[in-house]
Amino acid sequence: MKKFLAMLLALAMIFTLAACGGGETKEEAEEEVSADLAGTYDVTIWVADAAVDLTKQQIEDFNKTNEFGIVINAKVEPVSEADAATLMITDVQAGGDIYCFAQDQFARLVQAGALAKLGPSAADFVKANNDAGVVAAATAGEELYAYPLTSDNGYFMYYDKSVIPEEDLDSLEKLIADCEAANKYFAFEMDTSAWYMASFFFATGCVSEWTTDADGKFVSVKDTFNSPEGLIAVKGMQKLVQSPMFLSSSDAAAFDQGAAIVVCGTWGYETVSNILGDNLGATDLPSFEVDGKEYHLGSFNGCKLMGVKPQSDPTRAAVLHKLAQYLTGEQCQMERFNALSWGPSNLVDQASPEVQANPGLAALLAQAPYSVPQGQIHGSWWDIAKVIASEVKAAPAGDEAALQAALDNYYNKISALFEMTEEEMNAWGVIGAICGTNWDTDFPMTEVEPGVFESEELELHAGEEFKCRQGGSWDVNFGVDGENFKVEADGTYVVRLTIDGDNGTIELIQK
Repeated sequence: MKKFLAMLLALAMIFTLAACGGGETKEEAEEEVSADLAGTYDVTIWVADAAVDLTKQQIEDFNKTNEFGIVINAKVEPVSEADAATLMITDVQAGGDIYCFAQDQFARLVQAGALAKLGPSAADFVKANNDAGVVAAATAGEELYAYPLTSDNGYFMYYDKSVIPEEDLDSLEKLIADCEAANKYFAFEMDTSAWYMASFFFATGCVSEWTTDADGKFVSVKDTFNSPEGLIAVKGMQKLVQSPMFLSSSDAAAFDQGAAIVVCGTWGYETVSNILGDNLGATDLPSFEVDGKEYHLGSFNGCKLMGVKPQSDPTRAAVLHKLAQYLTGEQCQMERFNALSWGPSNLVDQASPEVQANPGLAALLAQAPYSVPQGQIHGSWWDIAKVIASEVKAAPAGDEAALQAALDNYYNKISALFEMTEEEMNAWGVIGAICGTNWDTDFPMTEVEPGVFESEELELHAGEEFKCRQGGSWDVNFGVDGENFKVEADGTYVVRLTIDGDNGTIELIQK
């Protein structure tokens, strides 16, 4: 373990040093730095396309206002938060010096050595100024590895005021009846998304809490979905998914396709506003009733984070951490809210009148007391849990045995994750919307020579998409440039995956 110490030459400030590169764990140290930081630094920054111009302006402001003579010569590139992690893991050294990513990618980035640890001073600053859920999302073991960027990745209910009476908003049963009476859809993505499906379980107090070690490896889980409370949850869920007007979707555009209700997040506000106009309503999720007791639907709340790539030069590392702290600070978060309607994680910004007056964010904040912070979740959980809603939908109405069977199936698969052999964890498979499956089946691959894996013969059709992943988890997967691999023509194929270091190349071999 190495520690870098820069001696004070002038007025001292405390900075965070980054870990050295190459995936090797290094001890972070609070460091006293001063005019030693003065200079020009070439920095590559990855942000969402919509935030590129604003980020450039914020960096100019940083250059003008920082006390240390730091000048950032920034190359700001549009890379979505969904793609950043895959690109970083593929080649950490070639990745952005500072990059933004969705919180569900955090564990795999820590495991890949793609995130520099925050030192004590920076960690204290983050904890004091941001909401607790986002801080938890940036934590592995006891250490912080990222800076909070937003706290708006949650969901609530949009509704058409011309169809849904205000007095019915708190009752799932009344809302279902309203939609059925008006022949309008109730859109809630149950069949294909564990993220939304979990809301019924959170309503009854169930938890699925995953523990990682300091390296981001999952070591245990506390999961109570298979419980008496879980049975209550699926009883409530069945009321919705068996309605003829149920639509498994979170697309805000569903209002243009006959929906009266759509459950999604702030990202759908502009679309909903354009469709519904003055009839737009937004509020927290309703409650459902089982055996005379009401349960308010819960939700995940999540965020986006900003990471710093590990550096070997301690001075450059200190500069990057200072810049990341500035870009995620109170002023910059508020600027992003004003320009892009991104929900801030900064506590002062969250309490501002402007944020409180935003209809989407106001609904999200109304749902907040019933929400669960999305911590680190095993990559396999999303596929395992999303099957519950489909099995509940297929079960005979009111058949407790069938509902319990769905929970038992879920529990057995969760338990098996920690019983996997080393061989199973390292095995590769093909998963996608292929061969009559819908991203819920891994077709095994065999290592035919070192670093080369092939599937059995598969009947594939033009336009179908798939990826190759390791260990039945999304923690390590390959497609094409972060996206799915798309089949160009019908045929019988063998999928071949060639691994070269951190890179993976997919080929289709026609038979």
